[in-house]
Amino acid sequence: MNLEQELRNNSYPGRGIVLGKSADGQFAVAAYFIMGRSVNSRNRIFVEEGEGIRTQAFDPAKLSDPSLVIYAPVRVLGNKTIVTNGDQTDTIYEGMDKQFTFEQSLRSREFEPDGPNYTPRISGIMHVEKGKYSYALSILKSNHGDPSACNRFTFAYENPAAGEGHFIHTYMHDGNPLPSFEGEPKLVEIADDIDAFTNMIWESLNEENKVSLFVRYINIADGSYKTRIVNKNK
Repeated sequence: MNLEQELRNNSYPGRGIVLGKSADGQFAVAAYFIMGRSVNSRNRIFVEEGEGIRTQAFDPAKLSDPSLVIYAPVRVLGNKTIVTNGDQTDTIYEGMDKQFTFEQSLRSREFEPDGPNYTPRISGIMHVEKGKYSYALSILKSNHGDPSACNRFTFAYENPAAGEGHFIHTYMHDGNPLPSFEGEPKLVEIADDIDAFTNMIWESLNEENKVSLFVRYINIADGSYKTRIVNKNK
C-alpha cells in the first residue's frame, strides 16, 4: 500500500516502524517515528547515542514520568540493528549478545502497563552481513484489551525484494482507549533516496501529533550507513 496515504489517513498510528529494502536493492532501510497526545509524550526529541539513538526530554522541567517515554529506540549489535518503541531495545540487545534469538529475547517482555490502552511493544531487527539482508518484526499486545493475556507475533522476511518494506505501528487509529494494531505488517514501497523518504514520512504524519522521526539507510554491500533525524521540538 501507499505509505504516504496510509500515514495521511491516520491521525494517530502512535509509534511506527518501517523496515525494508530500497528500490535499487542497495540499502537496508529502517524508519521509526513517535507521536504523542499528552504533554509528557510530546516533550521529546531524538538524539544520537553511539551507533543508535535515544529519546530525551526537550524541556526537562515538563518531564512528569520518564518510564515509558525515555528509552533507546535504536541500538546496533555487530551486524544487527535493533529498532523498538520502548526499553525492550535493551532486552533484545542483551539477549542476542548472549546468543538468544530475537524471539527468545522478547519472551521476558509483554505490552506496556499503561491501561486501558496497554500499548503494544513493537520491535524490529535487521541483519546485514556479507551482502545479505533479512529482517523481522514483532508485536506483543494484550488479548483485545485484556491484560491477563499477552499475544505474541513475529514476522520474518528473508531476502526481501527491492523496493518493498513492512510497516507496523502501535494503534489502528485514534480512540479512547486506543485500539491496538491488528493483522500482519503492511506491505509498503521503499524509495532509493534517504532524504526523499524521510521528507515523505515526516510531511505525511499528523502535524499536531508527530514528535520525532529516525531514518537509516545501511549499505548492504559494506555495512556503512546514512542517518536522518527530524525533531518537531527545536
